[in-house]
Amino acid sequence: MFAIIWRGALLSGLGLALFTEPLGAQDRTVLSLEDALSLAGVSGSAPGAENNPRLVGPRAETEAARALIDQARLRPNPEVSFEAENIAGTGAFSGLRATEYTLSFGQRLELGGKRGSRIRSAEAEARVTALRGDLSAAGLALSVRERYVGAIAASARLELARDIVERNSELARIAGVLVEVGREPPLRALRAQAALAEAQAALEAAQVSDLAARSALVALWGESAQLPVVQPVFPKIEPPAALLASDTSLRLQIARAEREAAGAAIDRERSLAVPDPVISAGVRRFEESKDNAFLVGVTIPLPFDNRNQGNIAAAQSRLRAASAQEAIIRTDFELAITQARSRYLAAETRAETLSESSLPQAEEALRLVRIGYRNGKFSLIEVLAAAEARDGIREALIQAREDRGQLAAQLIWLATQ
Repeated sequence: MFAIIWRGALLSGLGLALFTEPLGAQDRTVLSLEDALSLAGVSGSAPGAENNPRLVGPRAETEAARALIDQARLRPNPEVSFEAENIAGTGAFSGLRATEYTLSFGQRLELGGKRGSRIRSAEAEARVTALRGDLSAAGLALSVRERYVGAIAASARLELARDIVERNSELARIAGVLVEVGREPPLRALRAQAALAEAQAALEAAQVSDLAARSALVALWGESAQLPVVQPVFPKIEPPAALLASDTSLRLQIARAEREAAGAAIDRERSLAVPDPVISAGVRRFEESKDNAFLVGVTIPLPFDNRNQGNIAAAQSRLRAASAQEAIIRTDFELAITQARSRYLAAETRAETLSESSLPQAEEALRLVRIGYRNGKFSLIEVLAAAEARDGIREALIQAREDRGQLAAQLIWLATQ
């Protein structure tokens, strides 16, 4: 009993918010799909779209990867060394009389193609990061299209629920009149009132769903804003006419770029196995005799134990993993295209059948039953049955159009290049 009361209070509160929200929305422009994509920052330009956190992060990652390319191009810095020998000893080395001062400059020479392989590896990683940023933008566009279609479907269901309430209110009124004049038993009026109460509860639920769908759409452009106004008219989202699993598809480009980056990492790690000598040159000052001498030196690491073999082996394993992942992504991508295309065609056929055949027939059947009911040829139960059949077809049509729109959005996402 408490759960029923709590549910009723919650729906009433939400219903009040929903009933009052459209009053402030009446002066707002109806949001189109193009407007929604622009506000999210994935199509056209809208004020504040560049601050969408769903795009700021990937763009920042791309900028960071480009900065790493600049860093990879830099050569090792020169080194300066200063030494003072024979300071403050004993006997002949006391004080600073026998001190020797040495100032030298050194430069590490990168051998084994370290710089070139480092640059190529950074460029390969930057390509992967840039492609992932493009995929994030394409994913955001997919979410916008899916949620926009979902908002349209919620609006259509809300309109359907309002129509059902209006129809059931009229049937309840007619049933009451017929009961008063003795043409219908009192049970018919009770049945009509029960149907009206059920329709009103469904209307409240539809209003909540409509608010939730529009709120989910607004969340995609990353800032608090007024809820958009949408009309229950599904947009025509056309999938690519010829969608094939070609290498230009963005997901396959990323898989290939990751494999190439793994290969570049192997070259980078192999170059690090080559020792880098440090060549130095300087001057030494003998304080006691006031003489100077030049110094030249070279330092070469001896790779007896550490030849970077562990990092090379790890990079080779990552290349094998990236190659296997590329094959998996290609197979899954082809399957996703086939399934999405088949489901889209099925939803399109179902939507056309429902709108062109099933719904007109149900509308005509309901019209004839209503006429017969007014003339006393049909009972209220038959009217309610015909109306429920028509409403079921309308709901099925909404669902088919929603499926068609969302599957078209998925096909567009899969075809993104």
